[in-house]
Amino acid sequence: MRILVAEDERDLNRILTSSLEAEHYSVDSCHSGTEALEYLESAEYDAAVLDIMMPGMDGLTVLKKIRQKKINTPVILLTARDSIEDRVSGLDAGANDYLVKPFAYEELSARIRVLLRKPAETPKTCYRVGGLEVHMDTHQVLRDGEEVKLSGKEFALLRYMVQNAGTVLSRDRLEQHLWNYDYMGSSNVIDVYIRYLRKKIDDGRETKLIHTVRGAGYVLKE
Repeated sequence: MRILVAEDERDLNRILTSSLEAEHYSVDSCHSGTEALEYLESAEYDAAVLDIMMPGMDGLTVLKKIRQKKINTPVILLTARDSIEDRVSGLDAGANDYLVKPFAYEELSARIRVLLRKPAETPKTCYRVGGLEVHMDTHQVLRDGEEVKLSGKEFALLRYMVQNAGTVLSRDRLEQHLWNYDYMGSSNVIDVYIRYLRKKIDDGRETKLIHTVRGAGYVLKE
């Protein structure tokens, strides 16, 4: 999952970014509203954390602009102001949630998890495709009952694919959800990790689950 953190307090920005990365999110961060708007207009994010008071453009203005452009990224607003009027203004502008500083990181993390759930969806802890089981809470992966050991990045890739099972995912879309803008790896990095996953999940199995769609990308299906 890819998250944008827009917070002009650099220490807080660094803490939030590193904490989210430790939870295996891919994170982009910036320190002004102008930058935040550029990020949100140029990439697909699963959630954004926007401070209201930022230089260049405040968070409410950023929020209004992306909603006008039909960008529906879930947004949590951060602010030091705790009045009812401020909360109403944020929610009316299109915010999904509102968090007043100072706050515990654990609360922000929990609110992000809520935002990432699909509407009216009971959060799934296990996804199954054929003989593959991917457990979201424990990061355990099984193929035909046998445990498969994956690295953090391999699991993140498999998690995104199994959550979108049956959907053809382009290399660009996969890369956007796994790496941030600072990533300077090779252009075939997705192909490399797909090869790793195939070796661990499909090799020696009669039924292959990871398929290449020529010219389009990859799909996980029976």
